[in-house]
Formats: sequence, C-alpha cells, structure tokens
Amino acid sequence: MIKYLKTTDEKCVGCMTCTAVCSKLYFKEDNPAKSDIQVLELGAGKFHLVACDQECRKCVAECPTQAITVSKTGVVMINKALCVGCLACVAVCPIGAMRYYPGQKSPFKCIACGACAKQCPKEALAVAEKEESPASRAWAESAAAVRKEGQA
Repeated sequence: MIKYLKTTDEKCVGCMTCTAVCSKLYFKEDNPAKSDIQVLELGAGKFHLVACDQECRKCVAECPTQAITVSKTGVVMINKALCVGCLACVAVCPIGAMRYYPGQKSPFKCIACGACAKQCPKEALAVAEKEESPASRAWAESAAAVRKEGQA
C-alpha cells in the first residue's frame, strides 16, 4: 500500500489554507511558493491541487546520489544530508510536485503528513492509501537494485 495525499479538485475553493499550513510547518513562514502542495487557479472558480502521488517514482530513479528513497509506507522521501541540490528530480517530475525554492539547498515535496488535510475547510484533501501499481513497484525494485550495485 502507498500512503498519499488524495486531492479532490471539485471541492477546492482556492482559500490557500493548505499552502499556508504546509509552508508554516516546514519553512516557518506563510509563503505559497514554499508549500509542498500547490493550488493552481484554472479560472471560472475552478482550481487544481498538485501534490506528489508517491507512485511514479521517477525522481527516485533519477537521483544521482540516491538521496531519494521510498519509505515502508510508500512515501517518497528526500534525505537532505545526501542531496547535492542538482535538481534532477525537479526536472523529471511529470506533474511539478517536486519543488524547489531559490536559496534552498534541497528540493522538497509532499510527504502525505496530512497537516493540510486537517485544516482544509472543504475537505478537498485527505491522507489515503492505494494499491501499489506494477509500474511503481518496478521503479522501486530498479532503484533498489542500483543502490545495491553501488554498495557492492
């Protein structure tokens, strides 16, 4: 099973509570650019929520220092001590969920902590679990094999 932040765009009203909660929690300031979740305005009162789905794992395979791994709960994590700030993971993320803020050494992303979901007034966010797809399992196995090779 993979733990992830489930988003429901239809419920989002663009209040930005989620971005404020996230940036305050991880960066100690209310700055939407430093939030692990992004709220994109589509117009006509519609919004799109962007958060890591924890499943594609392209960043895991792309990281040259093996700073990005998958936890036992299926959450993609960044080890800031191993990260060299090359931003290859940011470049390879297909949905823009791997984020970077100028002046920071390491990129950042949603780890499905649920702080934003607890504060969302419209319940547009929720921590959920889903079955791991064969593709994400293959990425994880491939990355593990590469790590094992590097340690030999």
